[in-house]
Amino acid sequence: MLHGASAIYLREILILRRKLVKTLLASAVSPALFLLAFGFGVGRAATVDGQGYLSFLLPGLLTMASMNQSYAIATEINISRFYFKVFEEYLIAPFGRWQIVLGEMAYGITRGLLPVGIIAFYSVLCGVKLHFGGGFALALLLHLAIFSLLGVLAAMIVRSHADQATVNAFLITPMMFLSGTFFPTEQMPWAIKAVASLFPLTYSTRLIRSTLLNSQETALWLYPLLAAMVALLFWLCCWVVARVEA
Repeated sequence: MLHGASAIYLREILILRRKLVKTLLASAVSPALFLLAFGFGVGRAATVDGQGYLSFLLPGLLTMASMNQSYAIATEINISRFYFKVFEEYLIAPFGRWQIVLGEMAYGITRGLLPVGIIAFYSVLCGVKLHFGGGFALALLLHLAIFSLLGVLAAMIVRSHADQATVNAFLITPMMFLSGTFFPTEQMPWAIKAVASLFPLTYSTRLIRSTLLNSQETALWLYPLLAAMVALLFWLCCWVVARVEA
């Protein structure tokens, strides 16, 4: 029943294996630079809600880095579409189009897991204790699914690499800085808070941070909210893939 999705996933994993070292290095460098600049350069002595700024920052770096890796499948899908015509082979294959979406989503989730171990290592170096429990695992899975599906959706909509760069500039980059990854959204002006409320990263960062820091104020309503986002994006991706086929 899932032969199509598993075949697509296996193909993507085999390609990832060839460039795994470069992908891991890319996953490590960006969070390290932000950690040095914000964690040690700006906010080393600062506190957020009574806790050290590094404890606030590291979960944000985890959500940011994992988002970037999951969403990066958009570029790979575009290369497959525009240059190697692999996507056309998917469309003529004898399986449901939803399996294309499922296979790519599974690959995006796998790719998004790569920075998690790196951020865990950074937390040990910084002396920050993070709690990697079941609540975190579920929140992370929903988070990665959302941005994997956003990557699929963006790849299906854009018509060139230039369009992809535009999407990144107007969606991914603002999301990185305005969604509570580096600074609490509560301290931002109301206009920025209104924009941040539109970003899924705002909610996944809040949930993942509370689980990693073992907060007693975990907003459990965020789980069904993120699950609803996954369901909506999955449906949208299936609809867009069907239109691409037509």
